[in-house]
Amino acid sequence: MKIRLFQVDAFTRNVFGGNPAAVCPLEQWLDDETLQAIAAENNLSETAFFVPAGDHLALRWFTPVQEVDLCGHATLASAFVVLRLLQPGREQVTFSSQSGLLTVSRDGDRWRMDFPAWEAKPCTTPDALLAGLGQQPSEVRRTRDYLAIYPSERDIRDLRPDMQQLIALDAGVIVTAPGDSPDFVSRFFAPKAGIPEDPVTGSAHCTLVPYWAARLGKTVLHARQLSRRGGELFCEQHGDRVWIAGHAVAFLEGTIEI
Repeated sequence: MKIRLFQVDAFTRNVFGGNPAAVCPLEQWLDDETLQAIAAENNLSETAFFVPAGDHLALRWFTPVQEVDLCGHATLASAFVVLRLLQPGREQVTFSSQSGLLTVSRDGDRWRMDFPAWEAKPCTTPDALLAGLGQQPSEVRRTRDYLAIYPSERDIRDLRPDMQQLIALDAGVIVTAPGDSPDFVSRFFAPKAGIPEDPVTGSAHCTLVPYWAARLGKTVLHARQLSRRGGELFCEQHGDRVWIAGHAVAFLEGTIEI
């Protein structure tokens, strides 16, 4: 069996920046064991698979060790493959997923995703979170992931987390602070999901955008993720939805043989 494979760097204008995602268009679903094996072989933070589903495309995401319920950069990469490479005349694509319908549209030279907004609530701080981060945050909240808030961009840059502590948590960890130039900055750690540090995390901005929109009193936000590869996101708050936009660039096209 031969399967087309694309690798796209998302949330960047440049190859070797942003977050690389593998994208595999399928005619029909393979069994879950095979999907997981392909993701493990790709060894990227996510591999996305999609199949035709009426007017939509059904989309799933796998880390090297598990399926996840929402992935931003691999959704952007999948839309890039559809709208730029497979069907370049289209202006938007809608994916059905575990997180509902996700529409991605052309937005000038960017790709804009319409995602759910998740409001982070104050929570009890697990000991493993504090031990893993090694630096006391000013506040901790939670949605799907923990949200640890710090005073400055430098705090985020200087964090050297202990992954052996964070792997004990039942969720990923977003760390964030006001930005020196952008509105806010962040990093994301999910060692239990096989992703020690994710280069750029679209789904984390489902939590980050509502928090910073309320804190800063503005609905249009510019964000940077401060991983080694780095990434840039252009966000808007729209009630119970967030728009998350970014650039993308193709790196690889090939064929999987199994």
